Amino acid sequence: MKFLRLGLILNFHILSIQCSKVTQISELTNSQPTGLEGMSVKLETVLGEIKTLQISQKASIQSLQKTYKEHSAVMIEQMRGNLNTYIDECDNSSVGTSGGNEQYLKEEMCKSVLSIVNEFDNITTKELNEMKAEVISIKGSVTSSIHKCTSVHSDLSQFHEIVQKIGDHKQLCLIASIKCKHIIQQALTLLGKSGKALIVQSNTKHYVRIPSDKDVCIMRGICVLPDGQVLIVDSKNQKVKLLNQQYQVVSHWDVNARPVDICLITPSEVAVAVNTSKIHEVQFITVNQGKLDPGRKFQLQHTCRGIAHHQDDLYICSRTALYKYTLSGKQLCRLYQDRSGDYTVYKCAVSPTGDRLYIISRYQNKLLTLARDGTLLATYTDPALERPSGLHVTPAGQVLVCGFESDTVLQVGWEGESKLATLATQEDGVWYPQSVCYCSTTSSIIVGQGENNILVFRVE
Repeated sequence: MKFLRLGLILNFHILSIQCSKVTQISELTNSQPTGLEGMSVKLETVLGEIKTLQISQKASIQSLQKTYKEHSAVMIEQMRGNLNTYIDECDNSSVGTSGGNEQYLKEEMCKSVLSIVNEFDNITTKELNEMKAEVISIKGSVTSSIHKCTSVHSDLSQFHEIVQKIGDHKQLCLIASIKCKHIIQQALTLLGKSGKALIVQSNTKHYVRIPSDKDVCIMRGICVLPDGQVLIVDSKNQKVKLLNQQYQVVSHWDVNARPVDICLITPSEVAVAVNTSKIHEVQFITVNQGKLDPGRKFQLQHTCRGIAHHQDDLYICSRTALYKYTLSGKQLCRLYQDRSGDYTVYKCAVSPTGDRLYIISRYQNKLLTLARDGTLLATYTDPALERPSGLHVTPAGQVLVCGFESDTVLQVGWEGESKLATLATQEDGVWYPQSVCYCSTTSSIIVGQGENNILVFRVE
């Protein structure tokens, strides 16, 4: 039940963040109009994106309802299984018994069956009702978001009609543009701002070395579960470590090769990129009551340096190319390739809505922004981004990247063209950062380093 609730909360969180897509598309209207045609195209783009968002939200509500129905059916089936198992045991134990004993066994069986049913009524039904209330609450919040999007869509549609009637009149176009920007700004206030710069409030250091480690801990990948537990891949010691909400190591799993990156698949499952000169694979691990349970895995025909996940698609970096895979291990396509040097495709991340892919080119000191189909949209370079090593996109679409040689953590705009903030430097304790991740539970940025520790920056 706990994991299912986390799944529902995560689904709702993703839906809420999808609304912030309005922020991104609103940037299309921030420049002065160049005429009727330009403004009309911009408005049509915004309208189309909002409509797509509405459709996605409605589909997610149906998914939530389906999840509830499936879970209730599973619980009922479990009760039936318990009853059938007990009845079978009673049948076996009654063989060869006398009439009196048989009557006694029947009475005891009836009492036990009633006990199982009562337990289902008192506990399971209550649990299902609580879950149902939670689904209704989430549905109400998402429905409210849909209504807000509908209102924005209606207002923009009116302006789109007005623009088409204005003609190529620069003064009237300017007035319409100002009014349109004002309405979008109101929508940003209601739906959130994905382009907001983070502000660091405090930071702490936590050591993650354990007695069985034979070498210095190098955290090449981090991901956070919805409940605040943290998973790190300690590449040097070939381990995946589970940290509790206080950032203490509570469990670990020894990998058969060197883990180099990690990403969240479900609220309780992660995928780990494993890579050596001979082994290239993706290993799935489930977190179950504070323990790490390895599950399925699949082999790759190319090196595996970075991994990201979005809506049942895996994105895998091979040093010079970005590939798209299914969760079962089927390669769908090669989205991007750059053979001009080594590690031109080192790590990757995906925007919450899946419309943008981000890549760091390690030795070229670049952050690349790609469209969904792999088309290069933007290239960002910065002296503070020397040998980029870690990359992450927050649920609000904020892009975080760290420079290994420059000892910095930066926030870059969602468009991948400009820096929004320098979040941390060597003065804040950053020393050869290897990975970065955002924790929504604690509003913190976690930086994995190469000296047995992680840094945690509380932000707002």
